[in-house]
Amino acid sequence: MAKKIKRKYDFLIFGAGGMQGKIVLKDLLEKGYKIFASDIYQQHIDDLRKKFSGFDYEIVDLKNVKKTASLIKKVKPFLVINCAEADWDLNVYKVCLKCKVHVIDLGSDIPMTKKQLAMDSAFRKQKLIAITGCGSTPGVNNVMLDYAVGLLDSVHTVNAGFAWNSNIKEFVVPFSIPSIVEEFTIPATLMKNNKWLKKKPLDTIKGRRYQEIGRNKCFLVRHPEPYTFYFYYKDKGLKNIKFFAGFPTHSFSMIYNFINLGLASKEKMKMNGSEIVPLEFLTETLRRAEIPDGYKESEVLWVEIIGKKDNKRKEIFMECIVDTLPGWEDAGCNIDTGIPASIIAQMIINGQIKAWGSFSPEGVVPKEEFFKALKDKDMDVYMNGRLIN
Repeated sequence: MAKKIKRKYDFLIFGAGGMQGKIVLKDLLEKGYKIFASDIYQQHIDDLRKKFSGFDYEIVDLKNVKKTASLIKKVKPFLVINCAEADWDLNVYKVCLKCKVHVIDLGSDIPMTKKQLAMDSAFRKQKLIAITGCGSTPGVNNVMLDYAVGLLDSVHTVNAGFAWNSNIKEFVVPFSIPSIVEEFTIPATLMKNNKWLKKKPLDTIKGRRYQEIGRNKCFLVRHPEPYTFYFYYKDKGLKNIKFFAGFPTHSFSMIYNFINLGLASKEKMKMNGSEIVPLEFLTETLRRAEIPDGYKESEVLWVEIIGKKDNKRKEIFMECIVDTLPGWEDAGCNIDTGIPASIIAQMIINGQIKAWGSFSPEGVVPKEEFFKALKDKDMDVYMNGRLIN
């Protein structure tokens, strides 16, 4: 761990004007940390400045590695919190390694996660901490899995996912629209009997009812968890892994229509002499949509673990239940992504996470302390129906 020195800034947040970046920024400012915010769009920064004070900022495009490095060298943060779109996670890792700064992000896909974890020795050599996937899932689910695995002698099957619902059945953006589109359209990776397979997400739709939130349309999606779960627990016998997304019908239908109408396309098109990308236009348009009065969300993050203890079959079901918090209404249940990132960042700067290297959360985050911090934001963690935090 780096020596404690006086710094102008504790954290540099990339993607600070996005849905999760705003949550991280708000939580850390409320706790008195010194923040430097960055985003690709000036409008996003302007929106932040209308809501919050006490932070400095600068515009940067993470595609530009030189400018990203220059900003990190100028700010000299203890840690970079990358809340930008996952496409740039590896860029940010490489720049942080070069600039000798700790870094966390919200996770990406399996190919990028593999490359990030492969940087373990490089980060260890520089006595740095890098953690990818520090949100809800990946994030909370990974830590819950590690808690459960510690109670078993062996594990052969892990299923995990998320599901959510709202009290008002109107469309509100659940989380990053580009990420949602990828989950609906890119083949999902799963493991069956030690073999990696792929399936089209919308070919796997099933209805599932959750006691806490009601019925969802659930389907396999592309997520990094199958890889990190296997990475850390293959020696425990893990050989079956699936990851599911769950959406209520009113949200699922709207997203499905966006995609079918071509509004989620990444291909450039000309309009009145200018080039636009439909997905970027859709994302920015939905940022301006107002949330209905009284709107509230609830989400369940869940992990099902099947293994053995004392040579007997054992099943463990872990859940984290998240509701809209007073004072955080505009975030809905997205607090379960931004808040865990804030918690993990604080754990690093406060010395609760000390191991150098490149990890995903199940490999390094202290479980009990993490669960206690979740409880401070009314996020309840259950094991087989019993509250454990």
